[in-house]
Amino acid sequence: MPSSRSTEGSGRWHGLGVSRSGFHAWLTRAPSQRARDDEVIGAKVRASHVGSYRTYGARRVWHDLLAEGISCGLHRVERLMRVQGLRARPRRRGLPKDQGERSVIAGNVLDRQFTADRPNQKWVADFTYIWTAEGSFYVAAVIDLFSRRVVGWSMSDTMTAQLVTDALGRRDGAQVGAVDVSILSQELL
Repeated sequence: MPSSRSTEGSGRWHGLGVSRSGFHAWLTRAPSQRARDDEVIGAKVRASHVGSYRTYGARRVWHDLLAEGISCGLHRVERLMRVQGLRARPRRRGLPKDQGERSVIAGNVLDRQFTADRPNQKWVADFTYIWTAEGSFYVAAVIDLFSRRVVGWSMSDTMTAQLVTDALGRRDGAQVGAVDVSILSQELL
C-alpha cells in the first residue's frame, strides 16, 4: 500500500492544527508495526482474492488467512479489501429467467437421426447463455448435420424467439463452405 506521507507542501502542518516539529517528526518517523502488518496481510488478502478468481469476499478471504495461520480480525480484512478496491463478483442466482410465451412445441422430425447424406439437408438450432459481469449474453447457432459446422449464428442480450430466427437468417451460404466453429468461439471471447 502506498504511503500517505510526502514531503510536498511542508506548510500543511499549519492547516492540520499541529506544530511544525510534530509534523516533521511524523514525516520522518518509520511506519508503525500496525502499518507494516497491514502491508503484509494486505498482500496475502490480495493473493487470496485473486487466487479465487475474484469470487471470495472478506469472510472467505479471512478464513483463508486463518487457515494459513495469520491471526487477524474480519473487520481488518474488510478494511484492507476496501482500501485496495477488492470486491467479490456477484454470485449467479440461478438460471436467467425466460420471459417468452410458449408456442406450440414442434414434433420430433429428426427422430434422433443426427446424420445427413448431403449438405443443407438437416439443420439443428440451439441457443445458450454466457454469464458476463454485466449480465447474461445469449448466443444462438444453426448447425448443418452433414458437415457439423455452424452455418448461422446470432447474439443478443435478450432471450427471444427472434434470436434463433436471426441465426437462420444469418447463415453463411447454402452451398459453399460454412462458418467454422473456431471463428464463432473467437468472436465470443
